[in-house]
Amino acid sequence: MALATGVLCCLGATAFAGVQALPTDRADRIGTEAALTERAPQAASRGEARTPVGTVPSPAAASPTAAPSPTPTATAKPKPKPKPKPKPKRIYPVAGLDQAQMDNAKTIVRAGQKMGVPRRGLVIAVATAMQESNLYNYASGVLPESQEYPHQAIGWDHDSVGLFQQRPSSGWGEVGQLMDPEYATQAFLGALQEIPGWEDLPLTVAAQAVQVSAYPDLYAQHEWRAVEVVGAILA
Repeated sequence: MALATGVLCCLGATAFAGVQALPTDRADRIGTEAALTERAPQAASRGEARTPVGTVPSPAAASPTAAPSPTPTATAKPKPKPKPKPKPKRIYPVAGLDQAQMDNAKTIVRAGQKMGVPRRGLVIAVATAMQESNLYNYASGVLPESQEYPHQAIGWDHDSVGLFQQRPSSGWGEVGQLMDPEYATQAFLGALQEIPGWEDLPLTVAAQAVQVSAYPDLYAQHEWRAVEVVGAILA
């Protein structure tokens, strides 16, 4: 009986020791399984796409609707530079004239061209101005108003002014108008064109019909020079 009790006690102690040992091993196994279970999602997460550390998502990626790309602005073509206007051709003096006289002759010719006057009329006009004013724009010493306008000389033949020595008192125009070489030319050529058959008349006769000068024969002496001057301007 005592032996049996002893055996039972030993078995009980062994069993108790086994019982105490089992939970410890099981706890270790449970802990290991739990650790593996926790690591499983972490290992699986490495296969997922991830945003690199330090990279900020772009606005297009963060927004469900991507912002439209800016429309390229058309580059304006540079405007071509305007071509400089050609300078008027300078016509050098001929027939013994100086530059001021040649410039006045040019004004006479250009004014006649605007009126459609043929070459013969231009020659008559230049020859007449050669006789009346030597192709200088005259003011009058007895008409102080005329000296307020651009002029190249001063004469004393009554109130005669300008290239053609036209008189305001005779109805040719206002003082300021007659001091303008272009207007004075238009007034002369307008009167010339009113003379019947003027193109076929001798130059001195045609000029005298307009000017009514006290020396009608003096116009003819300038004809050859007037022809040369007009030719140089029209060339």
